[in-house]
Amino acid sequence: MTAHVATVAFQGIDVLPIDVQCQLGNGLPALTVVGLPDKAVAESRERVRSALQALGLALPPKRITLNLAPADVQKEGSHFDLPIALALLVAMGILPVEEMDHYVALGELGLDGRLAPVTGVLAAALAASASDRGLICPAAQGGEAAWSGTEVLAPASLLALINHFKGSQILARPVPQLAEEPGTTLDLKDIKGQETAKRALEIAAAGGHNLLMVGPPGSGKSMLAARLPGLLPPLAPAEALEVTMIHSLAGRLDQGRLLRRRPFRDPHHSASMAALIGGGNRAKPGEISLAHLGVLFLDELPEFQRAALEALRQPLETGRVTVARANAHVSYPARVQLVAAMNPCKCGYLGDPMLGCGRAPRCGADYQARISGPLLDRIDLHVTVPAVNPADLSLPPPAEDSATVAARVAQARARQIERYARVADGQTIRCNAEADGALLETLVPSDAAARTLLADAAERLRLTARAYHRILRVSRTLADLAGSAEIHRLHIAEALSYRRIAMGPQAG
Repeated sequence: MTAHVATVAFQGIDVLPIDVQCQLGNGLPALTVVGLPDKAVAESRERVRSALQALGLALPPKRITLNLAPADVQKEGSHFDLPIALALLVAMGILPVEEMDHYVALGELGLDGRLAPVTGVLAAALAASASDRGLICPAAQGGEAAWSGTEVLAPASLLALINHFKGSQILARPVPQLAEEPGTTLDLKDIKGQETAKRALEIAAAGGHNLLMVGPPGSGKSMLAARLPGLLPPLAPAEALEVTMIHSLAGRLDQGRLLRRRPFRDPHHSASMAALIGGGNRAKPGEISLAHLGVLFLDELPEFQRAALEALRQPLETGRVTVARANAHVSYPARVQLVAAMNPCKCGYLGDPMLGCGRAPRCGADYQARISGPLLDRIDLHVTVPAVNPADLSLPPPAEDSATVAARVAQARARQIERYARVADGQTIRCNAEADGALLETLVPSDAAARTLLADAAERLRLTARAYHRILRVSRTLADLAGSAEIHRLHIAEALSYRRIAMGPQAG
């Protein structure tokens, strides 16, 4: 008899069904695992053997063959321990065959039979729910799996699971849990001055636009970026599941709690291309995928590796990142809002009459040249953040806080969701930044003066087609913030002002 237990393998966010087959045959005693297992799966033999011994069970003196089908799919990860152990228990007649048909199992076994957390439980639970099956997972991740709505068994050990199927112990249904809200929230009231940058931050939040801030050290660029998540609307339930699933696959969930706030990722500038885009031996999601539906903040932008920055170009356009390997192409969602900050030159004081750059203008030109034109062209809003005037520091805190700005952002986002829901034709468009050029041309009405100004600007500034449509997107966001159904000349003019890159006096 061949015992069967269902489990899964992961390729990016795709969940592949895997059938763990166990056969006890005649021959010299041996335990063999076939079906393209990696090192972690091959080592599961010893973990499973020790876990069974801890329960007082011994493997039968037979030739035991375990096949992970389909055999041409690479099997990676320690989560195959539990389904392998269950297949052995079914083949040995300890667990009933009919019970295993109703579940998908995954989990790592300790030598004493305890179940340890693994990655991808939420994705596996959603796949199990789609196939009308329950899920068996470690107790620490039962709350994570419970969000799928399917039946979940979350034992702390292999013994507890056996007792459940034997009827001597009943496993409680796990309770889904939400991530805890941070105790303190960063507020725009903490920043004095920088009204232009605050306006650009509000526009970026309202339309999901990419933003670049250029200014000397200490001008507040990082403080502004850190307050952007407080302006963004909360994740919708479907978005929360999508974001949580990516963090689950990366093994970054805190006790399996569902994420409620939009992610804010701020990798150090020493991050490699694999860390930013994704990759490694198991093609894990990178920072751009961990920031999906949230903010990716790159401070000191020119200090990042040139190849890593250039690799961001395609994901910023498509909202997906693909990691190519010889045996597979792994794809992850990467719909992020890029916020970048940089100094105008290496020393940071280009154009400052009091702290003049000693190598100007060569210092600024060399530093700015580290960022390619195509990458800059994908950033909708360019804003200069000047040094804070000492007189501004003595002023009382600004009257407008993050909650006030967030309310305007929420109203603008609501208008966008309503607009694109009517014409998206099955495609999910959440904000203006995600609308393509053809949709903008047919859906974004503008008056004659606005069209004339945009046409003149496109000719005089030699705007690319991408820049042209990004100006339209920003203009539509400005109109949404103003509650206007049409784009007016004033909206085009303000959007054009953010396309300018003013890093120093030599930048024309």
